[in-house]
Amino acid sequence: SCLASASGIESEVYAIDYQATLNLLDAGREPSVSARHFVLLSAFCCRNPLLKLQQAKLKFEDRLHEQNDMTYSIVRPTAFFKSVSGQYESIMDGNSYVLFGDGAVTYCNPIAETDLATYMCDSAIDEKQWGRILNVGGPDEPLSNKMLAEMMFRAIDKPAKFVYVPTEIFDWSIGMIEWIARNFPSQKWEDVLETAKIGKYYAVEDMLTTEEEEKFGSIKMMDHFEKIARDGQDPFTPVRATAVISKTIEALPALSISIPVGFGLLSKPGLVENVVASSPLSDVPLLIAGLSDNIFS
Repeated sequence: SCLASASGIESEVYAIDYQATLNLLDAGREPSVSARHFVLLSAFCCRNPLLKLQQAKLKFEDRLHEQNDMTYSIVRPTAFFKSVSGQYESIMDGNSYVLFGDGAVTYCNPIAETDLATYMCDSAIDEKQWGRILNVGGPDEPLSNKMLAEMMFRAIDKPAKFVYVPTEIFDWSIGMIEWIARNFPSQKWEDVLETAKIGKYYAVEDMLTTEEEEKFGSIKMMDHFEKIARDGQDPFTPVRATAVISKTIEALPALSISIPVGFGLLSKPGLVENVVASSPLSDVPLLIAGLSDNIFS
């Protein structure tokens, strides 16, 4: 199963990462099917499950461990190439690449989708992989965000330029949204809060396998960047709304402190609009409303 929520909010992850995946498992256990092996695409980040999406995945993993009708493999990739390519369009438009901290807060070794597919198929037929949690990353050495950005600039043959944003931006955003969610309770604000927490998590946590047996494949990160420079992005690549941050910090560095309130919401325009419109605060000129208008128009 490769089912996964696109948003990471609580209602979706328990409906998809847990329940829909459990439905697949139960279907495979039916006597009329009698499936022999279940390969689960989980996530490397489940090792430190601070988010709802990770908790939902682990809940299903527990159900998979409990059953004995079929063998199984749990594959936990570090990251996909597309998940670290989201600023491509922004830098192609001439914007600076946005880095958090000094650009070396986290390291990763993403894996190509084709290599991951091969690994998952191998895990189904190699009995030594059965009943195990299999962490897997790509063949690259540890890559910082700044290293990834420099590779991307080389691929498009443009000079590298950066803006640096303190990781504390997430704490400020989360604190503000927590205050709103506490004083104006609604599931929508809880979803916005979880989105902000997701943003922080992936900005400060390594997605890196360090053991040689946990590296797989032949396609490297630079191969991917050269491919998208030549052929364009995969349409399912999650595009980061970083251009506005880049422009704001470069033009008005003294005012960049205003970004945190809205940053946790940048990737969820529909969610922002729904929350602002339905909230008791809808008549208050919140910065998040102004940011959403500018970013997503």
